Parts: sequence; structure tokens; C-alpha cells
Amino acid sequence: MHDDAIPPHILERLERAEQLKLTGKHAEAIAILEQLVSEDPTNVSALEEIADNELSLDRFDRAETAASQAVALDAASYTGHYILGYLRAERRLWDEALVHLKEANKWKSNNPEILRCLGWTLFHIGQRPQGIVTLERSLNLDDGSTLTLCDLGVAYLELRNFAKARALLTRALDLDPGNVRARECIAAMDRLEMQKERMQR
Repeated sequence: MHDDAIPPHILERLERAEQLKLTGKHAEAIAILEQLVSEDPTNVSALEEIADNELSLDRFDRAETAASQAVALDAASYTGHYILGYLRAERRLWDEALVHLKEANKWKSNNPEILRCLGWTLFHIGQRPQGIVTLERSLNLDDGSTLTLCDLGVAYLELRNFAKARALLTRALDLDPGNVRARECIAAMDRLEMQKERMQR
């Protein structure tokens, strides 16, 4: 459903829920959205937003339920497909994740977050060059994303391209000094490089 097809009084409530989401008041946002769905169970926008808010609260089962309903009502729901793909990737169900993320990318191309998840999934499914290219595209669209910097850094680390991995992970730490994943990956690289030096002696 496009904004221009949504009645103004419903759009107003969706926008209020969006503002609450942006300020981290996810439970309050969900209350508004669930009221909208109870009035109209076919409100795809409200279902997508419920899924997004539930995801932010790490309530994955509830996010999945809402995203599945959105996709069942509208096959072109890129938010629904993205969330289903993200959840599959989290559970390392890479084949299923790929189906949903390709679908999300079809309906919403050049979205950095969809591309990040798609690239990460492609890399883990064995399509490593394509995964790297997709992650690089995501980073080009949003060069301040610590999630993408870390995913790409880890991918290069697995490919043993330490120089590239270190540059990406160091940038992630510059942006977010408390980033545990980046710090642990750099520490792992340091250990690997020390081992290599010892073996070469």
C-alpha cells in the first residue's frame, strides 16, 4: 500500500508510530500498530512496522509472524521479505535467507541494509566473490555502517586478506570504539599474524 492510497487518519497514526519507533519507544509504537491491524487485518504497512519494531526488541518469533502476514498479503512487501531473510540468516538457514533477501532486493534495490544481509548470505552460501561485491555495494551506499564494515572485514579475514580486513575493522572501531565484534576480529588477526611470524623464523 502506497502512502497516497492510505486514508489520512490512518497515515497519521502510522506516522505517530514511526516517530515512537525512531525514539526507541517500540512497545508504544506496537500498541498503535496493533490497534490499526485489529481494525483492518489487511493493513500491510502496519504489519511491516510491527515486524520492524519486534525485531528491534529481539522478539524474533513475533517479528516473523508479522512479516509473514505482510508477505502473504502483499508479495511485493520488501520490508516483510527483508525481515524474514534477516531472521533466516540469523539462524544460519542460508538457502531460505537467500530466497527472501533476493525478493526484498527485487522490490527495493539499492537499499544498503538489504544489500548487507544479501551479501553476507551470498558469502556464506559459497558465492564468495558475489557476496563481497554485494557487501562493497552496501558500503558504498552507506559508508558509515559499522555492521557492513564488520561483515566485510570478517569476509576479507576469512579470505586471509588481512590488510583489507584490518582497514575495514579499524574504521568500524573509529566510528564505534565499543564495537566488540571489530575488536575481537582485530585481536584474532593479531594472533594469526604473530603465529605466522613465529613459523617463518
